[in-house]
Amino acid sequence: MTSHIAAIGWRKKRSGLRWLVCAGIVATFVGLPLAGLFLQAIQGSPGLWAHLISTILPAHLVDTLILLCGVGVVTTVVGTTTAWLVTAYAFPGRRILEWALLLPLAVPTYIVAYAYLDILHPIGSVQGAIRWWLGYSSPRQFRLPDVRSMTGCILLLGFVLYPYVYIPTRAMFVTQSANLIDAARTLGISRHGIFWNVALPLARPAVAVGVSLALMETLNDVGAAEFLGVRTLTVSIYTTWITRSDLPGASQIALLLLLIVVGLVALERWARRRQRYSADARRHRSLKPHCITGIKGMILFMLGFTPILIGFAAPALYLVTEALKRVRFAGLSPRLQHEAVNTISLAAIATLVTILLGVVIAYTNRLRPGAVSSWSYRLATMGYAAPGTVVAIGVLIVLASVDRFIDRTALEWFGLSTGLLIMGSGAALIYAYAMRFLAISAGGIDAGLSRISLSLDHASRTLGQSPAGTFRHVHLPLSKAAITAAGLLVFVDCVKELPATLLLRPLNVETFATHLYGEAARGTYEEASIAALAILLIGMAPVILLSRIGRETR
Repeated sequence: MTSHIAAIGWRKKRSGLRWLVCAGIVATFVGLPLAGLFLQAIQGSPGLWAHLISTILPAHLVDTLILLCGVGVVTTVVGTTTAWLVTAYAFPGRRILEWALLLPLAVPTYIVAYAYLDILHPIGSVQGAIRWWLGYSSPRQFRLPDVRSMTGCILLLGFVLYPYVYIPTRAMFVTQSANLIDAARTLGISRHGIFWNVALPLARPAVAVGVSLALMETLNDVGAAEFLGVRTLTVSIYTTWITRSDLPGASQIALLLLLIVVGLVALERWARRRQRYSADARRHRSLKPHCITGIKGMILFMLGFTPILIGFAAPALYLVTEALKRVRFAGLSPRLQHEAVNTISLAAIATLVTILLGVVIAYTNRLRPGAVSSWSYRLATMGYAAPGTVVAIGVLIVLASVDRFIDRTALEWFGLSTGLLIMGSGAALIYAYAMRFLAISAGGIDAGLSRISLSLDHASRTLGQSPAGTFRHVHLPLSKAAITAAGLLVFVDCVKELPATLLLRPLNVETFATHLYGEAARGTYEEASIAALAILLIGMAPVILLSRIGRETR
């Protein structure tokens, strides 16, 4: 009997080790492209680095830093203001704004830039209406500032990415105790003073996290910056690789961009290193919003609706209008069907792979907590911090080497050339998607597993179930909602991802994102409107999910 129990214990321990080994393999696959990027960069690129330092790199680095600072300011102001508005005040339409303020998340930044290039064109309908109203007849007499500028890029990106600040900041405002607010009011502090002196300082950690995420998305952008004429490091990576066909040079710039990302993460953690806040749950009372009606209530609603109008409503209305024009004039293009199949197929396969890898990482972290599983989790999820162009270059370096090895082996053994076996099949793009969005999968699944009591694990193990059996019969049924939510978010992000798709897609394979990029670069906006609208509709799925989660939480 004792030997039988010992044998069962050994099998369970060995099974746990298998999960740990699998998690280590997943972490290695994520780390390989970054290691390959470093090795490629140190090979050097003759003459390029001196040329970049003397001509291109200083201007691109300055533009990148200016863009980051500008977007950081806009997202901070808009995100915190709207979060406080719908938390501290009750006015007509407030409940609509609570979820509608999330809608800009559904619009990729390159689609907003694409839409506003036509909406605010000097001879477009908007500027034409303004000139008519002012009594002018020609763009030479009056025209708005060109949207193709640093200011235009900062404003558009800021009004699209502010939900990254709005979501955590509003959650912090909602959970703040009203006792602190009441204490401040008894000291004679006004409601505006409470925001500046009590609520905002307590919400600084949430604001810092949201701003860091928004800035990472800004660094990942390549379409909006290129459309709007802003020279960022991300754009320089793309042009160095594609135009100059210089992979080592692009790798060196990518490493510089990765250092900026690491610096942003370190700055965010340093900014809140000494900030701690806790509330007494026994005496906790949520903040009661101040009721405002009449003209002031309408003004507050319009103030909260302005970011929605700029970041979602105006681009969405434009896309619907242009798509209807295109359908009425020439119908649906046959290529859209192929692009829909390519987009959905690649995103679905990548989502399945990413969810499976996320299950391995998250379940290992629960099954065998410790230093090894913790570091595997961190390494496996660090791909989300790397911009898509950086991930694409790293994946290309690794898989191109594998392709060359397979081709040489096939030539030596069979006298046949396999060519681009992996790169030409779409596997590289799926690899990049999985590496980039594994943090979403593992994080969502880990959050779902954390809500399951460990007593159920112990009960299952005493009944003789292995770790895999425990996951299949206990954890999987109880965490279906978390896995489904993570899968939905990963799928939508794969559909919207432009830089990695643009650089790693197989030859003659177009997706909605690459179609939109190509048409916008050529200036044929009507042709891309349907693809842009399809991406927008798909992107609304996680927004609906987030709004439902928010209502259930309340």
